[in-house]
Amino acid sequence: MPGTALLVAAAPVNKSRLVDAASVLPVLAAVTPAALAGTATASVVELADPLEPQTVLTRLRAAAMTPGPLTVYLVGQVHLDKRQRMPHLALARTTPATMRYTGFPWHWIAQEVRMRPAGGTTVFADLHADAESWQALAAHPLDLGPGVALYGRIAPPARRRTPADPAYMKALATVLRSGHRPPPLQLHQQAVAQSLGDGAKDLVLALDPAAAPPAHPPQTPPEQPADPHAAITAAVQAGRHGEAAALAASWEQAALRTHGPGSNEVIHWMEVRADLARFAGDPARGCETWLAVAAARLAAGQTSDSPEVEAAADRAHHLWDRVRDAETVRALGPAMIALRRQVPGRQRGALSLAQRRLEQFHSQHVG
Repeated sequence: MPGTALLVAAAPVNKSRLVDAASVLPVLAAVTPAALAGTATASVVELADPLEPQTVLTRLRAAAMTPGPLTVYLVGQVHLDKRQRMPHLALARTTPATMRYTGFPWHWIAQEVRMRPAGGTTVFADLHADAESWQALAAHPLDLGPGVALYGRIAPPARRRTPADPAYMKALATVLRSGHRPPPLQLHQQAVAQSLGDGAKDLVLALDPAAAPPAHPPQTPPEQPADPHAAITAAVQAGRHGEAAALAASWEQAALRTHGPGSNEVIHWMEVRADLARFAGDPARGCETWLAVAAARLAAGQTSDSPEVEAAADRAHHLWDRVRDAETVRALGPAMIALRRQVPGRQRGALSLAQRRLEQFHSQHVG
């Protein structure tokens, strides 16, 4: 099956720049698409110093929806935003004060790839951090959830003022330029050996899902597959969206019986159903489900500015904006506005935009 390689090199263009991220792109461009993706045929998507988080999200989302293996090469800076202390990738316009609005939240990557088959996603990351963020990430390492391989390094701030060199990624590209791509862990180890000295203080990332024991949900119904996510993904890729939705709903009911309403397990399957509605081209159902997810998380005691609640509200709003049926827009509008009053999110003016859209559709209805 053809693979996809997504190359992202991002760093601020201001004095906050810690790494010359884009310098690695010519080196990666010299690698064949097949070697980058680890497949016989592949497509390559490149993002150089993107300006907006939505640009990165759009490209990542498109890459994540491809059926074949996905490899992401990520070069840049990772920082904590000052409000929630959550890791973000700094983009071209990012400053420390605007990290929350102009950076790309790390957890968005995990959200976009979580529906992919286990073992089908590999991320190589060459990241740099300021002193505060580096210490925080040493205590709480980055990850991308189960089933996603993450390799790379996070470098502490350099003593010199000039932007650092993405040495790990350049070493990795040099290995790949031979035309032979070793297994991901071996490729990572070779890149580390070539780029990091014995005295390096870098945080080395090496999360291999194949090395972790498989997780089995409690009380697995005997008539259902042991790996529901793989079965759901296969159904989606085959265009059997109704089958995928029914399977997710049955697992949600099993989680409800086992763990009770508002549990993390139940909310997880609600989120899966919301994602499946998007895959099926049903934004109204997706919006309605994300609204329910946000309500469930808030009812469970999560704060209105928690990343999970904000993500649910943002996704509900994104899908509501794509609903074209006027009656459905008006039906979902009050709940959307009520949620935006409680969860403004990171997009400034989101409540005003929702109110304006609902007013426009009401005006059309009256007219």
